[in-house]
Amino acid sequence: MKDIIILGGGLSGISTAYFLQHMEWVRSITIIEKESKTGGLCRTIQKGKYHYDIGPHILFSKDKEMLALMLEVLEEKNDLKRSNQIYYKGHHIQYPFENDLSKLPPEELQYCIHTFNHNPYENYTAENMIQFFLKTFGEGITNTYLRPYNEKIWKYDPVFMNTSMVERIPKPTQEEIRRSAAGETLEGYLHQLYFHYPAQGGIESVVRGLEKRLDKEKCHIKTENTVTKIEKNRTGYSIKTKGGLCYTGDMLISTIPVQELTFVYPKANETIQKRVVDLKYNSIAIAFVKTPYDLCGNHFAFMVPDKNIIFHRISKMDFLGEAYHFENEATYMVEVTYRENDYIASMDDKELFSQIQKGLCEIGFAKSPADVEQIDLTRYEYAYVIYDLNHTKNMSVIRDFYKNEGIILNGRFGNFEYWNMDKILRENLELSLKLNNKYKGV
Repeated sequence: MKDIIILGGGLSGISTAYFLQHMEWVRSITIIEKESKTGGLCRTIQKGKYHYDIGPHILFSKDKEMLALMLEVLEEKNDLKRSNQIYYKGHHIQYPFENDLSKLPPEELQYCIHTFNHNPYENYTAENMIQFFLKTFGEGITNTYLRPYNEKIWKYDPVFMNTSMVERIPKPTQEEIRRSAAGETLEGYLHQLYFHYPAQGGIESVVRGLEKRLDKEKCHIKTENTVTKIEKNRTGYSIKTKGGLCYTGDMLISTIPVQELTFVYPKANETIQKRVVDLKYNSIAIAFVKTPYDLCGNHFAFMVPDKNIIFHRISKMDFLGEAYHFENEATYMVEVTYRENDYIASMDDKELFSQIQKGLCEIGFAKSPADVEQIDLTRYEYAYVIYDLNHTKNMSVIRDFYKNEGIILNGRFGNFEYWNMDKILRENLELSLKLNNKYKGV
């Protein structure tokens, strides 16, 4: 029988416990979470009557089994059809960009379609993100939208990012791109065209639904416990926390950022520490704001590639259902990515919000800065994994080290992979089955 400790009570930690709890060889599961409640990046923040998530989360997936699980644990859901826009130089272009090219100004439309039809890069093997863009879409679409938007969201030159993220990028056929340039607006990214969202309580409802299904006799959640030291001994692991508590177990699964794990694991040698420090990621600031009118129409998300506007994406909560809509106003989640020591990280909240107000006026969502009222602003250090050119090599060394230590890395930042909710659930199901094959009968 095994006593399992899971570090981190986000979606990954909770779902790992959900899948493991029914295994006969599991005696107990203890989840250690530093925050006052579980959820991680899937938390929903409540401010009075308002709810907003740490970044936009919607429920969709090609993995029908995991999608069904996420929907099953909800009390009620809304079924929605995507309506996303790209704000480009005063024009609203339907997402994805290359499926609505005819909305571009004439000169830029000609640039995009000419360089797509006469693409000198299409026969090369793409070794980084920009090379993939050039090979797939040509110079015009790359330089008009894909390059500036990705530079803005990642705060990192895509030349120095590998191709791990490109599977997420819509890839219309050549015929579809030519049809969009000729004036036909096409739907792209079809598996995300229809999606779901909790009817109440925000995306955190998925985590709460899974948490309610945990066996309370076997699974124990310890919140407000920051891990300060991890020791490995002959019988297992000892976890010490800031409050002076100590937890012991036979198996350790870590979903906390691998950086935080390494800081508290004294056996991590200098080589591992250097590899971990070299991992790249973005932090995020989410401003939740409202205006006393709605100037954006019945749309959900708006991508903004303009470098002179501080945010890269806006999500309209009103779009997600009646529980998130209030009369005579519109509410938005405004996303700003940053990294330690960059110019945005140095801004205080007042300056950041002032830039957001200015940007909302520039794109026509507000008539004046005074009309933009901040309901809340939160920052989250670990938000987006950056697949730089050293990522694969760094993580290979790091994973080998922790595997030899018997520590299982898991989750988006535990395993340092940009996993969506469905991918996290799938990986945790596969992990539980793998462990069950190893330990059943023990």
